[in-house]
Amino acid sequence: MSDQPPIYGRRPVAYKNEGFLDSSGARPIRILSEYLEPLDHFRREKIRDTIVFFGSARIKEDGPMGIYYQGARELARLVTKWSDALPNATERFVVCTGGGPGIMEAANRGAFDAGGKTIGLNIGLPFEQHPNPYITPELSFEFHYFFMRKFWFAYMAKALVVFPGGFGTLDEMAEILTLVQTEKLEKKMLVLLYGSAYWKEVINFDALVKHGMISPSDLDLFQYVDDPDTAFGSLRNWLTEHYLKPETTLSPPETETPAIAKSRV
Repeated sequence: MSDQPPIYGRRPVAYKNEGFLDSSGARPIRILSEYLEPLDHFRREKIRDTIVFFGSARIKEDGPMGIYYQGARELARLVTKWSDALPNATERFVVCTGGGPGIMEAANRGAFDAGGKTIGLNIGLPFEQHPNPYITPELSFEFHYFFMRKFWFAYMAKALVVFPGGFGTLDEMAEILTLVQTEKLEKKMLVLLYGSAYWKEVINFDALVKHGMISPSDLDLFQYVDDPDTAFGSLRNWLTEHYLKPETTLSPPETETPAIAKSRV
């Protein structure tokens, strides 16, 4: 029997140890990574703020609700063409979506049509939601944690356009409306519900007021719009009033590290 100690290979340093990084003990590191990686990309691409488009992944361009696909595409094109013409050293009011198909694809496609940058915050799902091909490659992200993805939706946004959708869209819309209602956003946020007939059928906001679940003034937290030109006019006028004259926006991401506190978000 040898009296020499066994020879083992050197352990990798912790930040290169894939076994550890995939373990429950490293969950905080994985969460922090989903904060820091997008932040690094946004700084390098000089993204200052966004216009977020929510809506169903199931809506097809040529399907029965294709009018919403076309509306999202055209609205994103109009917003991007306008914002790219603004005299700024940073990218203003960049179209941002959840990165998948349907309304998300339509909005990214519209921004692509206008020749602008466009963001996709994709999420890993059991049924594989693949990023659509219209996202700017340097601004295409894959998230594991829903709450980190939602953080980036809310933190960068100056306005939100909500197209018809299901559980995911309702969840995302309700979270933003709650942040606005409870004044957890240290900024002004315009929320447009695109497709008044759909939204008035799906959610009876007046009933929530009637039963005392929300205040009558909470109905002022959002507006209904039904076509791209009207929606664009509302966005352009509101953003100009609150963020372009006078200049009242936050410092650009390359000079500011966002705090996860009383949410700017």
